[in-house]
Amino acid sequence: MASQSHPHLNGDSNTHIPKKPKLSSLSSSFITEAEIQSEFSHHDSAIARINNGSFGCCPSSISNSQQHFQLQFLSQPDHFYFSHLKPGILRSRTLLQSLINAQHLDEISIVDNATTAAAIVLQNVAWSFAEGKFNQGDVAIMLHYAYGAVKKSIEAYLTRAGGHVIEVHLPFPVNSNEEIVFEFRKALEKGKENGRKVRLAVIDHITSMPSVVIPVKELVRICREEGVDQVFVDATHGIGCTDVDMQDIGADFYTSNLHKWFFCPPSIAFLYCRKSSQCLDLHHPVVTHEYGNGLAVESAWIGARDYSAQLVVPKVFEFVDRFEGGIEGIKMRNHENVVKMGQMLAKAWGTNLGCPPEMCASMIMVGLPACLGISSDSDTLKLRIHLRGKFGVEVPIYYRAPKDGEVDVVTGYARISYQVYNKVDDYHKFRDAINELVGDGFTCILLHG
Repeated sequence: MASQSHPHLNGDSNTHIPKKPKLSSLSSSFITEAEIQSEFSHHDSAIARINNGSFGCCPSSISNSQQHFQLQFLSQPDHFYFSHLKPGILRSRTLLQSLINAQHLDEISIVDNATTAAAIVLQNVAWSFAEGKFNQGDVAIMLHYAYGAVKKSIEAYLTRAGGHVIEVHLPFPVNSNEEIVFEFRKALEKGKENGRKVRLAVIDHITSMPSVVIPVKELVRICREEGVDQVFVDATHGIGCTDVDMQDIGADFYTSNLHKWFFCPPSIAFLYCRKSSQCLDLHHPVVTHEYGNGLAVESAWIGARDYSAQLVVPKVFEFVDRFEGGIEGIKMRNHENVVKMGQMLAKAWGTNLGCPPEMCASMIMVGLPACLGISSDSDTLKLRIHLRGKFGVEVPIYYRAPKDGEVDVVTGYARISYQVYNKVDDYHKFRDAINELVGDGFTCILLHG
């Protein structure tokens, strides 16, 4: 079993994590490297796939299980709906409740993805503005590095309803949790100016781009102390990447995709809603005849569609159980390996990491050589396409604009991921590709036009 004292647990360096259900195998015969590669043999062997963070991965055994459910439905839809679908989803919810240490089963709903979960929460907040429960100009706080779709959802729901949004501007590169806490407190103080109420804080557990583990437990505690009404943690990269414990984190709402780091097929996520009177008024944006029967029931049927991703969760638990230490062991090894690979790349290019190792989970930001001349978001996309097309490397790149007075500073950071299927050769391929570009005198201006 992996140690429970990892420095990146929930982004807090001194966090005590309660015991969780053990997913480690009781067998001494763990999955072999050959079996791992077989499970992911459908991956394009010509590509160094060091971008698990974007779309995740699904083992062949899980994909086969999914196809089994799909065929069951197609062969006899009525029998499948009335006899298998609801019990299957209930079984998945029960396993997830145990995994994340939620107190009540009805706190767990299964939805398509974290973006859907955000819409459910933000829709409810928008109704509070519309119904006069909140005043026009009341505040929502979110991180500047919040996921783009969540930012748009906040605009679509809260801003249109009359809410005022304040962004927490975080530094990057970042050196400590204290920097994040300091900026968060500043944003809260600004939000409470002139007697305004802070109705919602939206906090990432792991930011997407740039990728950093946020000290969610401490930020939630600060929200409680400062009288913030509700806290929503967007943990798109949570399950399978870092530690997720509802009693420890203490948020009102928490969502995580299961297809990113927990080996489910796309797309599936859970939404945790801490039991309270407010949660009774949460509803799925797609309204069906289940409206009013509770969010979990509403989410379990949103019309005729493919529910197979929600039904394979028990098989995914069996899959991670094949690894030494179960999901805890996977997280530990992925973290250790991504740090090693990040340090190797930074040393090879004479650059730096985007954060200390203890502030990353299974992804880390690595500076690219300044001589590549990355000067815009457009450059990062073009360079990414170039790396894919010419070198067979798939990796996202982040543009970090230079501050006033900075010269020859690193402006491009690659976000590398590490998952069980990755090999050291994947990262050597990336290293050698960048070294070749540098040796050839390449700059991003050559991709313009």
